[in-house]
Amino acid sequence: MHQPNSSPAPVYQDLILASERLLGHAHRTPVMTSRTINEAWGAEVFFKCENLQRTGAFKFRGAFNSLSRFDADQRRAGVVTFSSGNHAQAIALSARLLGIPAHIIMPADAPASKLAATRGYGANVIIYDRYTEDREKIGRDLAVEKGLTLIPPYDHPDVIAGQGTAAKEMFEDVGALDSFFVCLGGGGLLSGSALATRALAPKCKLYGVEPEAGNDGQQSFRSGKIVHIDTPNTIADGAQTQHLGQHTFAVIKRDVDDVLTVSDAQLIEGMRFMAERMKLMVEPTGCLGFAAASAMKEQLKGQRVGVLVSGGNVDLARFCSLLSA
Repeated sequence: MHQPNSSPAPVYQDLILASERLLGHAHRTPVMTSRTINEAWGAEVFFKCENLQRTGAFKFRGAFNSLSRFDADQRRAGVVTFSSGNHAQAIALSARLLGIPAHIIMPADAPASKLAATRGYGANVIIYDRYTEDREKIGRDLAVEKGLTLIPPYDHPDVIAGQGTAAKEMFEDVGALDSFFVCLGGGGLLSGSALATRALAPKCKLYGVEPEAGNDGQQSFRSGKIVHIDTPNTIADGAQTQHLGQHTFAVIKRDVDDVLTVSDAQLIEGMRFMAERMKLMVEPTGCLGFAAASAMKEQLKGQRVGVLVSGGNVDLARFCSLLSA
């Protein structure tokens, strides 16, 4: 089993190097605004639209950055990861672009569209039962058996550095912010965003946002140690993680101001607004930051506010059923 060469703890310089590797491969996604929101909140609100990223989510950044650091032996042997969706597709596409064999461990009940997309990018998909089998053990065993490099979905310095480039671009495009709301699942996006925030807008209040049914991050942040929970029951499937990572928690504990939660009903309200008024198709997880900022709008008056929209990968039928409920 190989591990890519990377610093033990990511720093802002790693984001700069990641940006250089991603140039010409990842989209520099647009920052959008809504006059309706600005007027209603009495604030300037900026939406970084990673739903318009390759594979439909920010995950492509961390995946491509990680794989582009492989040496010749690692590229020849291949990569293994585990994911039910966005990270799976991101690793599969990145591996195809770089000519690296990819093995993706996915649950049997993963959305058919995500399974099809991952296979479509040329990856070898290995199915497991999420209720009786341990995906992390399957990944480690396969890495040892085949000499593969394991790239987990969030707890890896190269993944964190890649994800942080989204926030880095946002600050470069709009300048410093007073408050910034970022989705939180395993913490790759939030920890990467924290490195960018502290380097480029040190006075900005940075909030991680997770579903209230799965507030392991909030519990961890407030207790000072990583808390494990059962798989949460929430429509925010991209944030159905059971715990933060060692790398991600270290950055979050140091650099984030608070971790907030929102309900599934608030996420649906956010999805509906972004579809109707901004013409954006956003998955439930992608609305976490917007939902939390909406709940705090009275406190945000007069501020410059950033919202990181993490992705737009939701089946059309499910999207319609959630909004018609």
